[in-house]
Amino acid sequence: MIQMPTFEDVQKAAERISGQAVQTPLLRSDLIDVLVGKTVWFKAECNQKVGAFKYRGAYNRLSAMSAEERGRGVVAYSSGNHAQGVSRAANELGIDAIIVMPTDAPAVKVAGVINDGATIVSYDRQTESREDIASEISNRDGRVIVPSYDDPYIISGQGTVGLEIAKSGIEFDALITCIGGGGLCAGISLAMNELSPRTKIYGAEPQNYNDHQLSFTSGKRERLTRTPPTLCDALMTPQPGVLTWPINSKSLSGVFAVSDLDCLMTMAIAKRELGVQLEPGGAAAMAALLKGALSDEAGLETICVILSGGNVDAEVAHRADALLIG
Repeated sequence: MIQMPTFEDVQKAAERISGQAVQTPLLRSDLIDVLVGKTVWFKAECNQKVGAFKYRGAYNRLSAMSAEERGRGVVAYSSGNHAQGVSRAANELGIDAIIVMPTDAPAVKVAGVINDGATIVSYDRQTESREDIASEISNRDGRVIVPSYDDPYIISGQGTVGLEIAKSGIEFDALITCIGGGGLCAGISLAMNELSPRTKIYGAEPQNYNDHQLSFTSGKRERLTRTPPTLCDALMTPQPGVLTWPINSKSLSGVFAVSDLDCLMTMAIAKRELGVQLEPGGAAAMAALLKGALSDEAGLETICVILSGGNVDAEVAHRADALLIG
């Protein structure tokens, strides 16, 4: 029985990653405030190590391992950002890492993993199970499996994003974060519910991967039956996590769905107005805001939006830029 993470676990995570993870900035844009009719601050996790919040949870998980566990090595599975987080943390801590990645993973994310010295095992997203492959490797080598979201250390590490927001000195009425498996949202929820309980928490996910939205509506974990392609590779999760859903089901005030085009346009706006490069999945929360997600919500005037990642192949970045240039 895995123990659910707590606020105290988030505090411990903050101690572990102190001096390793970047305390990312809160960015502003007067034009965006005018466009949405709110005062908005953007938490730039795209400026985190490896270009995404995933480093926080990965370093927290690996640094908490015993010397014996570190000696056995780790295996993780991810389309990119968690892969990079684990490979970077493993490199820093001297741990051998194998990463199971889909054949269609963005080249920039594959390159990041290789540059940090991890070994990649590729699989076909449509015909093979990454969990099964990781389990086989773990059984063969004795490696510790590092899940991308359904792990108390991973959730607690991501929760340090919420700690920084809550301790920023700004009183937020609402917060929007992207949701894939729900680890970031769950971690943030643990921190905000303790330190800023009045802040309403909302999620944003791709319209074809709206498992949290469906689960929020029905009140139980729903699983998608179709998993079509999307530019938001970081958010392609068909079902909320076993550990993350019990937290998010209580903390979420709503979940919004966005399209790939919404995210591409948002990437272009973020680059122009905030000076940051986002990836499609990392732009999902901002895309929801720009689509008017909270425009009609009275009393929600000061908003925090998580910019969760910025690892994007050049071709996709050019497609986004062309939307404004054209």
